[in-house]
Amino acid sequence: MSRPRQIKLGFILHGVGPGWGDWRHPDAQPTASTDFQFYKRQAQIAEAGKFDFLFVADSVYITEKSSPHYLNRFEPLTILSALAGATNNIGLVGTLTVSYSEPFNVARQFSSLDHISGGRAGWNVVTSWLEGSAANYSREKHYAHDVRYRLAGEYLDVVQGLWDSWEDDALTFDKASGQFFDPAKLHTLDHKGEFFSVKGPLNISRSPQGQPVIFQAGASEDGKNFAAKRADAIFVSHDELDAAQAYYKDIKARAAGFGRDPDQLHVLPAARPVVGRTAEEAEAKYQELINLVSIDNALSMLGRPFNDYDFSVHDLDAPFPDVSEHGANSNQSASLKILAAAKAENLSLRQVALRFATPRGHFVGAPEQVADALQLWFEERGSDGFVLFESVPGQLELFVELVVPILQARGLYRQDYEATTFRGNLGVDFPVNRHAVKRDVAA
Repeated sequence: MSRPRQIKLGFILHGVGPGWGDWRHPDAQPTASTDFQFYKRQAQIAEAGKFDFLFVADSVYITEKSSPHYLNRFEPLTILSALAGATNNIGLVGTLTVSYSEPFNVARQFSSLDHISGGRAGWNVVTSWLEGSAANYSREKHYAHDVRYRLAGEYLDVVQGLWDSWEDDALTFDKASGQFFDPAKLHTLDHKGEFFSVKGPLNISRSPQGQPVIFQAGASEDGKNFAAKRADAIFVSHDELDAAQAYYKDIKARAAGFGRDPDQLHVLPAARPVVGRTAEEAEAKYQELINLVSIDNALSMLGRPFNDYDFSVHDLDAPFPDVSEHGANSNQSASLKILAAAKAENLSLRQVALRFATPRGHFVGAPEQVADALQLWFEERGSDGFVLFESVPGQLELFVELVVPILQARGLYRQDYEATTFRGNLGVDFPVNRHAVKRDVAA
């Protein structure tokens, strides 16, 4: 029997916070981004709240204008492997770029995390959009946008092919006969493509969930097609419900067009709830957030999707400058959204920067108000759930204490984990080994 549709929740482990001024909050811990005990506490709070997964974002390039968390933080697979031993049920999702890594290594790393955690690993497949990344990897030039997605498709083919090197019953461990494995059920890949040549097989077997769960953040046309075809879950960012609904309808239709079951693809917008025991308390907390951001910080944040463009060279109160060329080969979707809003509302640079730095969103208020907003987006098909991150310190605990019970009482959210693997809890099908399928067909 299929499960009733319920809200899926992930939590972004952001250390000192995603913004440029978050670390200045009186309750913030400036060393949080490299403090294992901090990550462990947050992971265990999210697991107590029955969240589906933890998510660790990443990039491979910084400048002196990068946010404090970006400047000094853990590498995702390292911290997730440590958290695997501190948690029991929650999924563990990490970002790793296909533009600056090798598929054989990545297949090993995520498969290792999958085994360490008992089948709870997830990979956020990214192509990297900061041009400066190339200089950290002995390359003169960053891949163009369309090339990055071609590369990503082949890269994922290789990694998933390597994950299927071993059929699920290949390791026999027959002490009597001395057979450690069945040679007929170990397979080389022998991949030769545009970007990669990989023989295989992989030197680690499949985990209890078969393969790690695939995440993607697809917002450009190339990104949406890639995500609709290949991802199990998609990170998105929408300011308004109507835009979220349009994206949701479009991406589900694309998935169906690729021959997929649209219900096997989870659309998860980012949400930054600010919860108070009263609406007034929540508003006061939101004002705390606003007061942490200076205009210089806001300009630095705004520059990131435009390849870390320096907006300080422009008049703050003049119309927003035409900087489209800086976003075209960087974070294309985010930069286009900012440009469109600035043009439609005739906003100044100052207005755009402050709005981008401290978006209020629809999830600020008393517990019932926040639960109502989450329910609306979910039931009106703007999302299948949400990826939450802390606005100010302590918000995760408040959300778990005050909002989660309301969602549970309404039947919108699980009372307990349903399975022992990430796929099982997320409701994503177990991927049958491709070689076993061929064997069955032949039989």
